[in-house]
Amino acid sequence: MSTLKENILQGRFARIASLGEQIFHIDDLSRLWKISNKNTLRTTLKRYANQQLLFRIYRGFYAIKPINKLDPLLLGIKALHEYSYVSTETVLMKHGIIQQLSNTLTLISSKTSRFDIEENSYYCRQLNDKYLYNPVGIGVNKDGVKIASLERAVADMLYFNHEFYFDAFNQINWSKVKKIQKELGYPLTKK
Repeated sequence: MSTLKENILQGRFARIASLGEQIFHIDDLSRLWKISNKNTLRTTLKRYANQQLLFRIYRGFYAIKPINKLDPLLLGIKALHEYSYVSTETVLMKHGIIQQLSNTLTLISSKTSRFDIEENSYYCRQLNDKYLYNPVGIGVNKDGVKIASLERAVADMLYFNHEFYFDAFNQINWSKVKKIQKELGYPLTKK
């Protein structure tokens, strides 16, 4: 009997490993493991969390690593559970364009929200789908997180706040910003 349970366990975690993903919602695991009964699934997840085979982030949201070992950007993107990317203040701070430090990671998606996961704070700005899904100026990091280039982040910020103050104004390639604004259909910057 214990070898049957071990085989099931190994099979389930082999399926997780085959995906190369670190973070899952309960519905993802239900489909992956073909468990349709919610009570069975919740009991299974509770056992795996107690054995530290999975780590519960919050109800219905799990990871294969402890939260402090996860990329905070990936954690925020996965928590939204919809198409989104990192942009605005987070990217501008990374490139030294703004000096005011913020502990809040900024994301762009189809809805506005604020949320915290452990010590990570997130602010997500809502962007119209016609701009959101346009890949101009969006790259992908090693964890699969979509991140705006500096110029896309500037264009996004100006879309949300056309009077935003950039500390390192002269370090921005404004011709690239205008090109991205034009490709996206954003209002063009006057300067």
